[in-house]
Amino acid sequence: MKQSMPKPSTRTILSTHYFLYFGVLGIYLPYFNLYCYHLDFSGFQIGVLSALRTFSTALFPLIWAAIADRFNIRRPIFIFCVIASTVIWSLYLFTAAFWPMLVITAFYGFFYAPIIGFLESFSMDLPEEEKRDYGRLRVWGSLSFILVVILVGQLIDIYSAGIILILILAISVAQSFLSGKIPKAPPQRPAPFGAGARGLINPRVLTFLFCAFLMLVSHGTYYGFFSIHLENLGYSNTFIGFAWALATFAEIVVMINSGRIFTRFVYENVLVVSFLIAAARWLILANVESAGMILFTQLFHAFSYGAFHVASILYIDSLTPPAARTVGQSVNNAVTYGLGIMVGFFASGYLFERIGASNLFALSGALALVGGILMYMEKTARQQAAG
Repeated sequence: MKQSMPKPSTRTILSTHYFLYFGVLGIYLPYFNLYCYHLDFSGFQIGVLSALRTFSTALFPLIWAAIADRFNIRRPIFIFCVIASTVIWSLYLFTAAFWPMLVITAFYGFFYAPIIGFLESFSMDLPEEEKRDYGRLRVWGSLSFILVVILVGQLIDIYSAGIILILILAISVAQSFLSGKIPKAPPQRPAPFGAGARGLINPRVLTFLFCAFLMLVSHGTYYGFFSIHLENLGYSNTFIGFAWALATFAEIVVMINSGRIFTRFVYENVLVVSFLIAAARWLILANVESAGMILFTQLFHAFSYGAFHVASILYIDSLTPPAARTVGQSVNNAVTYGLGIMVGFFASGYLFERIGASNLFALSGALALVGGILMYMEKTARQQAAG
């Protein structure tokens, strides 16, 4: 009698989804703007495209999340959005003009925007004792990013930047097939519209969200123009890919050890340190051009992204009621990787040709520093008020 194959565990399914999602991101973030640059788009046009996609990340996840929590239909929405975004991405293959690409980007963002927030909320459905090891789950996304970013840099050097469209489509198709395997969420009492948002309106959460917004605005120059900056300095696409991969390797070290880190240190302390290290990273990058120093600053990604991201997910989860978990993660993702990155992309796109990449990185350093100071001041004031 033929034995059936054992079903993959929830952690395996989620890890695979992170692997695919960040595989797409590992192509998009370093190379999509570079692809647009090779299409002779201006810095402003590149900034607008990037800002539009991140505007979608800021707005639409909140709508999808509110519907998902209200009617307890997170899984069906997730499956639908994955498939719809894959179909829309394929339209990039048929145009190289700015305005059609702007329209495609708008529709793609509408459906792709909620995916990561939903994945984070699925991960926070794991048993409480497993949450602090969230980094070991999320690290598969980082491993994917590091593999993809190196491979794609080499492929672009061999072929052209246009190959990224086909590669992202292929990964998205795989993601669509796997979306049906996502586990069902634990039964929850449906949350009324607005309940999740009301629960997040308090000084502690609002301060964190504002500071996290500043942190991601500071990343706008890095995500939007780091590859272009390196190319203008004379570095090859292979070097650019290696630089991105090195940063991801640094974040992997933190994520693998997330359980140990967050057993010893409270979330807020990790966040404050991450702000300060991010500020140092951007300020150094503003003043160096040598390969060694550029690669050295990429190691700071361990905190400016790795530790910051894991701490943010766990911190917002600790402040969110279970019935509004999707909204909580989506608000965090919308304010940071949505609104924050959108403002960062738009501002850096506007200023890139006016003040140059070095001054942009200096400005990014100042923003991250302000975020860290405000986060520390709120924490200190709250502790003093509590006696």
